[in-house]
Amino acid sequence: MGLLATYVGKRMLQLIPVLLGISVIVFFLLHMIPGDPALVLLGQDAPPSEVERLRNILGLNEPLYVQLFVFLKHLATGNLGRSIFQDEPVSKLIMTHLPATLELAIAAMIIALLIAIPLGILSAVKQFSWLDYANMFFAQIGVSMPVFWMGMLLIIAFSVQLNWLPSFGRGEPLTEALETAVSTGNVYDLVFSLKKLLLPAFTLGITSAALITRMVRSTMLEVLKEDYVRTAEAKGVSTFKVIMKHAFRNALIPVITIVGLQFGGMLGGAIVTETIFAWPGIGRLAITAISQRDFPVIQGTVFVVAFMFAITNLIVDILYAVVNPKIQQ
Repeated sequence: MGLLATYVGKRMLQLIPVLLGISVIVFFLLHMIPGDPALVLLGQDAPPSEVERLRNILGLNEPLYVQLFVFLKHLATGNLGRSIFQDEPVSKLIMTHLPATLELAIAAMIIALLIAIPLGILSAVKQFSWLDYANMFFAQIGVSMPVFWMGMLLIIAFSVQLNWLPSFGRGEPLTEALETAVSTGNVYDLVFSLKKLLLPAFTLGITSAALITRMVRSTMLEVLKEDYVRTAEAKGVSTFKVIMKHAFRNALIPVITIVGLQFGGMLGGAIVTETIFAWPGIGRLAITAISQRDFPVIQGTVFVVAFMFAITNLIVDILYAVVNPKIQQ
């Protein structure tokens, strides 16, 4: 336990320079975007004197290194600035939209794992069978098909043609809907929220499912050839126990890697899905801010997504150490 705590502490300290580097890169990349926020805010016909006055108020006339220092200073205190257009703290806007993105990403990852792990294991156990070829065909389709195309196909099939699922918007947050269902016994809001969530979550999760399926299959094929697996089979251990306890457990580290990377990618890559399904998450907030040249909101959303990606990698490293204690040394 002591070794694990020390390992976790070291990994958390390593996050500090990573987040500092992300902050600087985000700042400079966003300031390379063409367009003047003051001019966008006031309109093309605004008098130059008014544009200049607003630039002074926003601090845009300060040298770039001064703006960077102010940005990092505010960031260190948790102050992400104030939206130019909405005149609200960026942190408040992000906290309003972030739960929707997290809900979507978690649901998408659950769907991806429910699909990928059984298919990957079956493909490895039944290598070169028709089931293996069918699973790999599915994986190839999932990897090749763009998210926006998958989303539109699902909307046409399940919303327009079959009229089974709603095609846009978000219902009541799942946590609140579940609490209402438990306390009152009324499951209508919960079912409605799940129906709203299903299409965007499946759209976002299908590509990850395809990648994880291929990773599970390849790692399982390697592990199934190991001596300890053949020894367990020779001792008469049941096939299910051999596969799940001896093989799949030892194939987990590469799988954890791809799952962590895919979840982090979902948080940042949900923009397209949120746009297609009008999902009120942080991705839509970022898209709106980009179109308005709202620098504080853009900086805040990009930084928060990058921060969550870094935290996801930290969790993956901790899971490595739990699964394989040798990594702690």
